[in-house]
Amino acid sequence: MTSSHPGKQSIMRNWRRIGEILHHDFMVPQERIAAALAEQELNGERLGQILLKMKALDSATLAKGLAVQFELPYLESIPEESTAEGLLEMIPIAFAKEYRIYPLAQQDGVLRVAVADPLDSRPLNDLSTLTATIAEPWVATPEEILRAIHRGYEKQAGSTGAVIEEIDGGSGELAMSLEPRDLLDSSDEAPIIRFVNSLITQGFKERASDIHIEPFERELIVRYRVDGILYEVLRPTLKAHAGIVSRIKIMAQLDIAEKRLPQDGRFRVRMGGRDMDIRVSTLPTAFGERVVLRLLDKAAGILTLEEIGLESDLLQPFEAMISNNHGIFLVTGPTGSGKTTTLYTALTRLNNREKNIITVEDPIEYQLPGVGQIQVNPKIDLTFANGLRSILRQDPDIIMVGEIRDRETAEIAVQSALTGHMVFSTLHTNDAAGALTRLVEMGIEPFLAASSIVGIIAQRLVRTICPHCKETYQPPEALLAEIARESPLPAGATFSRGTGCDKCMQIGYWGRIAIYELLKVDDTVRELLLQNKDAATIKKAALERGMRSLRASGLAKALQGITTIEEVMRVTQEET
Repeated sequence: MTSSHPGKQSIMRNWRRIGEILHHDFMVPQERIAAALAEQELNGERLGQILLKMKALDSATLAKGLAVQFELPYLESIPEESTAEGLLEMIPIAFAKEYRIYPLAQQDGVLRVAVADPLDSRPLNDLSTLTATIAEPWVATPEEILRAIHRGYEKQAGSTGAVIEEIDGGSGELAMSLEPRDLLDSSDEAPIIRFVNSLITQGFKERASDIHIEPFERELIVRYRVDGILYEVLRPTLKAHAGIVSRIKIMAQLDIAEKRLPQDGRFRVRMGGRDMDIRVSTLPTAFGERVVLRLLDKAAGILTLEEIGLESDLLQPFEAMISNNHGIFLVTGPTGSGKTTTLYTALTRLNNREKNIITVEDPIEYQLPGVGQIQVNPKIDLTFANGLRSILRQDPDIIMVGEIRDRETAEIAVQSALTGHMVFSTLHTNDAAGALTRLVEMGIEPFLAASSIVGIIAQRLVRTICPHCKETYQPPEALLAEIARESPLPAGATFSRGTGCDKCMQIGYWGRIAIYELLKVDDTVRELLLQNKDAATIKKAALERGMRSLRASGLAKALQGITTIEEVMRVTQEET
């Protein structure tokens, strides 16, 4: 390999053409190369790019071919640790992404860089001038370089909070822009803008689902909700409160002059290549406006039934219930218990070209490919009930209603189920049996509820033990005795907990998983419902017939070392 100063760069090049190299060294068929050459005559495009569009080769083969042609080293993967990462503060992310270039190592006046296109000497010249070094190119695929850029800049963002590219929301000028605004190079921006960027960046890094900005008489407090629990992270100066709120309102296209009324909005950002959706809610209080940001990772994939925590013994009956041709399947639990995720997972399992699936939601949290999703909009009278009526005229097989909130929605859902549709929805009740009686309380006739509902699953989210600081321990005897009253403990049972480490912010927990209570609406349950029995009686009968309670489900996960016995007791305390 020959390296020279890029300013006078003349990369040693063997005299073999790229088409010859790809054919002889990498077995690309000659007829595909001939077809690409013919197209090149017409449009002048690079031969390698034409072959990529023709799917005659992949990007790795092209990168290897370029490395052979220019006698440069080829990088299969870029290591996570780079001795040149300090340069990222000097290199704008937009520059690195546009030219697909990433610094690898700097030593003795030589800067080794990964490049996707060794023919383009401009970025090498710029980097050489910027760093006063000789640039030594190594070839890698554009995808691998992009992964390294996202990884490196996200790590660097831990202190600067700058790797945020605003997509929409904000000023009219920004909203009209075709390119996302890159907020990396924010040295000339106002301190408030840098602070808000940092707040959002750090929130994503800490896996926060919400960011709370709360003004009080003498202080301003910022808290992150991580795994369902709020943690105080910052106390900025109270003088900055007005500026912070105004900046967030501008990003969410809210009225910055209106401070007396609550407002709701949203904006999107891109961070490390991931598309993030941020919902904004402001609320006037005695000491100023309180702001809550809900963070949603739009790039996060829908989990499988196994990944959301559904035990193997529940999988078969759960799939049997959701696979019915008609009926209602309900998911119950308090706000933030993962009900929507469970519904999305069920719909994903059922989604195929033979089914017409339509949802009406408030809000649409994740995009489901192949599913028609409707956003509720009360301002134009698009409610759950009205949306559900319209869906029925679209010849659906499966309908998902985000939530049954009133009698009207409940009645339409029941009628839809009775006329041959499979309906999925959620209810806010503590347990599965309570969902049956709640529908009756809403005004649904017991015989209609009994004949339309096929199954109900209640759920809670429990925090899982941090794998980095996990240890076995013996819980207090009083706690074990309380658990044993409902579910007998096996002999020699062992339990685990997290001691707290830097990975989990000294909390001892990392992530969450669901625990479930699955109620099958069989003949016994229907008979009790027709007799207007209360939820406690229905639940007792279901437990006697083999249903596992939420607490018993949580205990099973504690015995497996997934969560702690204290966490199970915390989230199932209403079962006492």
